Amino acid sequence: MELPATKGIEKVISCFRKRPDAVARLICFPWAGGGSIHYARWGNVLNCSVEVLAVRLPGRESRSKEPFHQSMQQVVDEVIAALLPLLKEKPFALFGHSFGAYTSFAVADALKRVHNLEPTHIFLSGASAPYSEMRIKAPKRSDLSDEDFLQWMISIGGTPPELLANPEVLKLFLPALKADLHVVENYRCNKPEHPFLSSPLTCFDGKCDIPHDLQAWKSITSGDFTIRMLDGAHFYLKDSGNEKILLDYITKQVETSEMDYL
Repeated sequence: MELPATKGIEKVISCFRKRPDAVARLICFPWAGGGSIHYARWGNVLNCSVEVLAVRLPGRESRSKEPFHQSMQQVVDEVIAALLPLLKEKPFALFGHSFGAYTSFAVADALKRVHNLEPTHIFLSGASAPYSEMRIKAPKRSDLSDEDFLQWMISIGGTPPELLANPEVLKLFLPALKADLHVVENYRCNKPEHPFLSSPLTCFDGKCDIPHDLQAWKSITSGDFTIRMLDGAHFYLKDSGNEKILLDYITKQVETSEMDYL
């Protein structure tokens, strides 16, 4: 079955390469301020067994005139409303980096609680578990002045220097980034008393990024738990070598999970 040509799905999801015969789908969630294109192009790279659907949030790309989401619940509700028919149709995995790790987690939580659906694998990158002490004590960035905010962006790396040097472009970029950080900084959830997923979980992180409590993510699943550290800082996944390692690993895990699913 191909992606239904509905306005809701096309608005929220970017899919560069539709693969009706794919055995599974990979749903990718953007980092703070990010769009869908970085992940959507993975659909041109991965083999035909995986169809890539990249989430496009309001306030960016073709949705630039729409207001930003103000809460994690708004993100979850919109994504699930758009994707639910597809998620019921065939196996799916979730990937999210940084802010995207939290939206992946929140969507997985709601899918299990409300619809009794869970991914065959969940991939979380560059983020502490939301209920971890490290995350709760993390300083809030969304309220910083633009100048201090830019200094912080420079410190974590990953933002092209030409973007940081172009005030007009930054005026377009900063609101989306701050809006997403506002969502995640005000997102609260308790540590699960029992794992609510049974799917395998892999955490990725850059070796030179600030430390993240990856181990705390283990609480959400009774399935296999793996941590993979790659060379680089917060945006290690933008490096072409790391991207290849990442995509080879994701493809292998999704295909393996699909065999288990069957």
